[in-house]
Order: sequence, then structure tokens, then C-alpha cells
Amino acid sequence: MISFKNNVLRAKRAYTEIFTLLIFVIVLSGCKVNYSFTGASIPPEVKTINIQYFPNNAALVEPTLSQKFTDALRDKFTNETNLTIVNESSDLILEGSIIGYNTQPVALQGDDQAALNRLTIKLDVKYTNTFDDNMSFESTFERYEQYSSDRNLQDVQDALIEEINRMLIEDIFNKAVVNW
Repeated sequence: MISFKNNVLRAKRAYTEIFTLLIFVIVLSGCKVNYSFTGASIPPEVKTINIQYFPNNAALVEPTLSQKFTDALRDKFTNETNLTIVNESSDLILEGSIIGYNTQPVALQGDDQAALNRLTIKLDVKYTNTFDDNMSFESTFERYEQYSSDRNLQDVQDALIEEINRMLIEDIFNKAVVNW
């Protein structure tokens, strides 16, 4: 008789656990959470972005910088969001220009020779969110990379530009669509 009561209690406990789990699953299925591994939090009604070409208006112009930057920025949004890039009116708009591209010595040695040089890229960026104007901004972004003064800028320039662009794009992406 005790064995029968124990079996009945176990069965009741199992049914209670299954029922609780079922209720939990039903409640959770009604909730919608937009989660992204990139940290982007874009409302579901936002579908498109227009990323305009960033012209190089700096005093010193690197001929391929504008295209490399614009393409890399578009790639970031294509690869890490569900947004569609369009050339006409859109939900989000990113525009701007390159306003600074320069190199300068930063670590002088005792003989007034530079041990390190710094390549700096500076951008003016305007971001427009047509759904929420509070998310729109106009900002200046600036990043740099240092390189040894015994290296010629032409020899390291492509790698430096790629790294600086990566950092600038991450900064812009975070400010535009990652709400920390």
C-alpha cells in the first residue's frame, strides 16, 4: 500500500512539473525579444538604411580612403544587422565626410628624432533615425594608429588605414544602433 501511495505521489509531482513547464513555455512564446550577438538593438519597424558615400575633404587626401571606408561601413551594417541598404529614402541615414588625414611624430628621442609616428583619421558623421529623432546625432569621430619612424608610411599605410577604419566603424556602429 505504501508503494502504491509513493507511486501516486511521484505521478502527481511529475504532472505538476510538466504542467508548470508547459505554462512557462506558453508564457515565453508570447514574448518577443530582439537579441543580436553584435549588441545592435534595432526596432522591428526599422528595415532600411542609406549609407552615403563619405568624400575625403581632408587637407591631405589618400585617394582610396573614401571608397575603402564607405564600403567597410556598408559591410558592417550588412553583416551585423537585418537592415537593407538602399540608395533612396530610408528609415536610417548615415552620411558624412573625412575631414582629417594626417601623420605626425609622437615620441621624440633625445636627438629630436621621432621614435614613433601617428596616422590619424577624423570624420564628421550625421546619423538620422526617422523613427526616433532622439537617436539621431551629429558627431566627430577620430582614431589613430602609431607606427615606427624607421618605417615608411607608404609601406604600412594600407594596414594602418584598415585598422583605423575598423575602429571608426565600430564607434559609429555602436553609437548608431547599440544602445548601452
